[in-house]
Amino acid sequence: MRRLFAVYAAASLVPVVLLGLVLMWVLNDRASSDGLAQGRDKADLIARVSVAPQLSDADLRAGLTDAERTALKRTVGQAIADQQVLRLRLRDLAGTIVYADDGTTGGADDESLEAARGRTVSKLTYLNADDEDSAPSAPDASDEPSRGPRVVEVYEPLAVDAHRVGVLEMYVPYAPIAAAQAAGQRVVAITLSAGLLVLWLCLLLVSASVTGRLRRQSSLNAYLATHDSLTGLANRPQFSQRAAAAAALAGPEAKAAIALVDLDRFKEINDTLGHTNGDQLLIELAGRLRASVGPQDSVARLGGDEFGLVLTGVRDAEEAIERLTRLRAVVAAPVSVDGLPLAVEASVGFALVPDDGVEVDQLLQRADLAMYAAKRQHCGVIAYELGQDTYDASTLTLVAELGAAIADDQLVLHYQPKGDVRRGRVTAVEALVRWQHPTRGLLPPDSFLPAAEQTELIEELTRWVLRTAASELPMLDPEQRLAVAVNISARSLIRDDFADDVLAVLAETDVDPTRVILELTETALLADPARAAATLTRLHDAGVRVSIDDFGAGQTSLGYLASLPISELKIDKAFVLSMLADARNAAIVHSVIELGHGLGASVTAEGVESVEALVELSRYGCDTVQGYLLSRPVTSLELRARLGAVSAVLLDNSGRITTPRPGRHAADRVRNPGRIVRHPAPGMPTSVES
Repeated sequence: MRRLFAVYAAASLVPVVLLGLVLMWVLNDRASSDGLAQGRDKADLIARVSVAPQLSDADLRAGLTDAERTALKRTVGQAIADQQVLRLRLRDLAGTIVYADDGTTGGADDESLEAARGRTVSKLTYLNADDEDSAPSAPDASDEPSRGPRVVEVYEPLAVDAHRVGVLEMYVPYAPIAAAQAAGQRVVAITLSAGLLVLWLCLLLVSASVTGRLRRQSSLNAYLATHDSLTGLANRPQFSQRAAAAAALAGPEAKAAIALVDLDRFKEINDTLGHTNGDQLLIELAGRLRASVGPQDSVARLGGDEFGLVLTGVRDAEEAIERLTRLRAVVAAPVSVDGLPLAVEASVGFALVPDDGVEVDQLLQRADLAMYAAKRQHCGVIAYELGQDTYDASTLTLVAELGAAIADDQLVLHYQPKGDVRRGRVTAVEALVRWQHPTRGLLPPDSFLPAAEQTELIEELTRWVLRTAASELPMLDPEQRLAVAVNISARSLIRDDFADDVLAVLAETDVDPTRVILELTETALLADPARAAATLTRLHDAGVRVSIDDFGAGQTSLGYLASLPISELKIDKAFVLSMLADARNAAIVHSVIELGHGLGASVTAEGVESVEALVELSRYGCDTVQGYLLSRPVTSLELRARLGAVSAVLLDNSGRITTPRPGRHAADRVRNPGRIVRHPAPGMPTSVES
């Protein structure tokens, strides 16, 4: 940089010097013009003051009178003696010399004729220069006239009483003029040189300052190109490079783990404490991660509250899980933000190199899938598994088309009935969405819902299902005895305005809220427990029933479950399908039924496909059943036609339904010997069995 700056300094000096030379040339030229002007002014003064008063207004071609000649000689002699002029000649209007202080004679020349026509002619020359130009070639130098001092040669029109009478030829000494100009020029030259030097130095200082800023900005840009501006960690491009380098060095014995770390409920911190405190939290956690990884490992911030890790020298997945679990514990340690102690948990997913691939993009995608699996399952750290990769180009294409499908009414609802075991009739139906694709035919929900749940389209889809189901309910059940169940995703449940949205749709379709059941999974409840509880309480207070779908497959805290306004538990069909062959699953089914009743909720068993399962569930005291034994999901028209047949299935097997096994509702048996009081769903009448 110093060498380049020296080259620039030398190069910038060249135009400054050239500018100085040009300015000096302009000054010299201006000085010559000023010298000529001063010579003309002096000649004009002498002509008007000293010469013209001595002459008459007659044409000088008649010659001078003796008196005029004597007076002129005296005046001119005084001027020459005072060195005001060095030579003076008087010419008539024809250009002929009629008087000369040196006694010379001669005819007209171009300058004198031009002056005779009324124009002053002046030039900077030397005394006797005209004589040199007109002298013939001489055999030796001694015959040549010698050149005199520098003079201003002036041909001034001479007028007497406003009548032009002749031409005055004068040679005004230039030395006094030049001396006066030289003093001024020295001052100007010194000032100009100093000014140009200062200008050059200022240019160098400005250039040095700009160069320094540009160099610092260039360094900053280079840094920001590879680092996160908030935390100072590596950013996504540099993380990809480090991951690629680690993948290139990884082998069967020394593997590498590419991990993604996503903070849980970080948005709540931002919303509650503000983005400034959220940034401080990220900075603190970034410092912890940086200090906790090995010298060969890498940590990066990939955006928002997501971090990336490259762990090298990993033997297997178990070691990676162990190391990542320790790092997760480092993140979870309490942090003081704005005077408040916070504990932040994280979900971590990772892919192993080379077991899960060697291409960085593929590894990051698989680590991302594992991270989302960890977030859904609340498992902390999860390794990538092939079963997590449920997306392909076809699925992504479907998601891209889903928005248009909703707008173009390509979606349809199928309904599956839920039958009351004791009363032998259908009490509710579950609305299940299908996509009548124009080219692929009827698509089941599994082909597009999982991907849609990762986008904002799930909000629009949920709203469509709820509005359509509520609109079709009067046609399905003119007697207004059926309820309709709609599945809700975790993404919808944690929306602040979700309850308002649901109630607005019900008001729009004029459906009684008590005839609507919202089904959600345990995982959806755990996505944001506080917000989920507030939303469900609001809906419950409005009359909407809440059902926990696939109960038993999640990890809901029973204490948390007891605090929610739950109307129904739906036993996961995996337990129901195997309960006849597996006593342990049968015990789980029985326990869930007891638990639901103990919480004051009704219990529905999914996956009922045989009469034997129906009989067994009724013996356990299950309230309602749902499954292929009653009906597969069908269109609204088919369902309406089959409602009687479904009720017949329940009634035909009522004789095989026996008294529930001992142990159910022991407290009720003590208070009501010989009778079992069933716990109905909200809004349903109590059934009594002797």
